[in-house]
Amino acid sequence: MKPGQYGVLGAAFRHADSVLSLSQWEELISRAREADLLGTLGSRFDERDRMRDVPAAPRAHFTAARITCAGQQASVEREVRELQRALHAVGVPIVLLKGAAYLLAKLPPSRGRLFSDVDILVPKATLPAVEAALMLAGFATTHPHPYDQRYYRRWMHELPPMQHQKRMTVLDVHHTIVPETGRVHPDAGALIRAAVPLEGWDGMCVLAPTDMVLHSATHLFHNEELTHGLRDLVDIDALLRHFGRNGGFWPALTARASEMDLGRPLYYALRWTARLLDTPVPAEAANAVERHAPGAPVRALMDLLLLHAMRPTVARRSTRWARHALYVRGHWLKMPMPLLAWHLTVKSLRREEQPA
Repeated sequence: MKPGQYGVLGAAFRHADSVLSLSQWEELISRAREADLLGTLGSRFDERDRMRDVPAAPRAHFTAARITCAGQQASVEREVRELQRALHAVGVPIVLLKGAAYLLAKLPPSRGRLFSDVDILVPKATLPAVEAALMLAGFATTHPHPYDQRYYRRWMHELPPMQHQKRMTVLDVHHTIVPETGRVHPDAGALIRAAVPLEGWDGMCVLAPTDMVLHSATHLFHNEELTHGLRDLVDIDALLRHFGRNGGFWPALTARASEMDLGRPLYYALRWTARLLDTPVPAEAANAVERHAPGAPVRALMDLLLLHAMRPTVARRSTRWARHALYVRGHWLKMPMPLLAWHLTVKSLRREEQPA
């Protein structure tokens, strides 16, 4: 394992006090922007009172990222208020996921983070009422093709993505955290029952600390897309450092992973945050998830693929190939082979039907 291959970006997150030359600053800014981590890195410098040591030119990039982030965060807060109003009559808790949850719960991963959409989790039985309320509030599906609608509604863990027709914001409505056709089956009802209400946000919740980490780990290590893999790993690192200050968190986390059938993604999360970001994972926790590790050949292959795939740049051929291999793996985890073969065949035929 050679985390040094991540260059100045990896070093900046592991050792924020390192001294850089102007050429290294240029590379750092470029790589951080590629990884959508420029604002996050700037917030780290602010927390360590290091921004005053940053030369003027790179400091300007961090300032611009801070302004962009502040605007996006204000937009997300407004959007959650709109969702609160739209779904109030449905009468069920709405669980915010990922970036919106980090922001509204004022958790460390939200500092400097960029946002692309809002994700919520609701009980599956309430999907018709939730979808109807959202449509009345101005949301519409972004995937009108009949096959896409059937694909999401029959096999996936969410409705087809929705977009507000005026605000143009994108919303993902989940009823669980992995596809129901997948190889793991966490209890979505247990996740919702354990969710923590957000103070000042009536009807809105976030996942419990252990479940938030498990969801983030599953989202990264069961996903077919690793475009933002390093950013997602930085999120997990921040959550582990924050929640891990509570001594009871670590045994609760490993126990919950076993209970939820999510031991393997947690194994990868603890292994890779420790290796790339020096996350302080207690030996007891690392040992507890070892029983969820794959066999030695698979472990070696995954180490190689993840090392290359989570690089912020795709300039290297090895990164592109690693991401492609993990793309195939992600689909294999989502569907049994006959369904996957059918799905890929349909997608291929649809591409051929598109006009040149």
